[in-house]
Amino acid sequence: MEYQYPIDVDWSNDEMIDVIAFFNAIEAYYESSVARDTLMTQYRAFKRVVPGKADEKHIFDDFKKASGYDSYQVMKQAKQAPEQKILSCE
Repeated sequence: MEYQYPIDVDWSNDEMIDVIAFFNAIEAYYESSVARDTLMTQYRAFKRVVPGKADEKHIFDDFKKASGYDSYQVMKQAKQAPEQKILSCE
């Protein structure tokens, strides 16, 4: 799929890498599967870059518009099912 990640030019390279890694985990959820622990680790790194809920919502919305992948719903599932080891949209 061809789209751009929602990146802030004010972020450091490491911060950009953390955000992209999180969105890669979201893509993995939709395209195959992702380990819940991996997703949660990537989300915690994402939250260090984007700590505010409003900013998170805005970035999630931008990513959904660009990719069609709903980060909010993926994270909702991951948080509500801590016993689930592997997550996928199937």
